[in-house]
Amino acid sequence: MVNTTSSTQRPFDPRSKWSELSPAERSAAYDNNAAVKNSPALIAERNEVSAKLRGTLRSHLDLPYGERANNKIDLYPAAKPGAPCLVFVHGGYWQRNSRELFAMLVEGVAAHGWSVAIPGYSLAPEVSLTDIVAEVPRALDWLAAHGASYGVAGPVVLSGWSAGAHLVAMALNHPRVHAGLALSGVYDLAPIRDTGLNTALKLTDEEIATLSPLRLPVTRKRLDIAYGSSELPALVCDSIDFHDKRAAAGAPGQLIAVEGADHFTILEALRRPDGVLVEAARRLLD
Repeated sequence: MVNTTSSTQRPFDPRSKWSELSPAERSAAYDNNAAVKNSPALIAERNEVSAKLRGTLRSHLDLPYGERANNKIDLYPAAKPGAPCLVFVHGGYWQRNSRELFAMLVEGVAAHGWSVAIPGYSLAPEVSLTDIVAEVPRALDWLAAHGASYGVAGPVVLSGWSAGAHLVAMALNHPRVHAGLALSGVYDLAPIRDTGLNTALKLTDEEIATLSPLRLPVTRKRLDIAYGSSELPALVCDSIDFHDKRAAAGAPGQLIAVEGADHFTILEALRRPDGVLVEAARRLLD
């Protein structure tokens, strides 16, 4: 079930009393693995299915778009030339996971004749968040220049989950992108600096100011922002706040609450051909 949610329905945000929280409480506000008790089983199932599909789907794998080790992209072309393409950016708080672990998402939109592209990107602490943010547009540049050679040439919907949703918001203005679909994202980096996540990220004042979508001018392309109704309140409130900021600026896009979904099960709504986020992606081309 999908609900369109207004800012009046926001949960209590622990960041409203941030100064009173201990370091452990601040980290817990963003700890999705601890919040979802069966997350190890969900992650293992995702990885197992992705490994199987990555080896069986029609694809062009490990194509380099840059010089760093993780600057590779996997393409899953549709049978029809010029089909729409979902470019999916994985999550992991900018410091874990890889493109290979999300091949399970291909089947959702592929069932409707779409292509899928999944770029990898470098991870902290080997590189800074500034470097990471710059890599997604580089992957899109490569797709614009070379995608047609591999059967991927249609309009692009840029989607991402968790940290990937943040990267989607940062790359939405790329000329190759028609619209965006951001899932369970973090759109203000300032609180992240006060958590254990910052051990690897080492965020600077400049990065918080220039890489936080909630602190930047609005990109006026359509961006649908989704979250699970059972997610951590800090992430829910970030999604609501980002949608409200965009709406106030006149930017198009829906706020989508996926009822009953947590930070991990929300991916099912993009994985299943009948998933509500597959339908949302398809509506972005209307």
